[in-house]
Amino acid sequence: MGAYRLTIRHGPKVERETYQMLGDALEALERHAEEVRREGPLEEFRALQDFEPAQRVQARIELSTGRVFRGREVGIDVMGDGALVPYAGVIRKRRLEPPGGETAFDAVRDALQ
Repeated sequence: MGAYRLTIRHGPKVERETYQMLGDALEALERHAEEVRREGPLEEFRALQDFEPAQRVQARIELSTGRVFRGREVGIDVMGDGALVPYAGVIRKRRLEPPGGETAFDAVRDALQ
C-alpha cells in the first residue's frame, strides 16, 4: 500500500502531511483534531441566516490512502461546538456512527480496515 496523506483544512489554511504507516497517520489525525478543539468554540455567525457553532465546521481533517484508483478517504469534521463528526467517502461523504462506547477516531480507524 502507498503512503497515507493527511489534509488539514482549518480556516483559510490547508496543510498536507504524508505518513508511511497507517498508525502514524491516525495518531496525527487525532492530534490535529484535539489541537483544534483546544482553541475553544466558534462564535455564532450571522449572515442571511444565523449559524450556531454546532452548525459550523471549524476544521476538516481528511485521511486518504494515497491510491489513485479505489483509494479510500475518511476524516473528522471538528464542529464549532467541539463535536467530532467522523465520515467516509470522497465525492459522497457519509457520516460514520461509532458503535456504543467507541469514539469518532475509532469509527475512522474501523472504516479503513
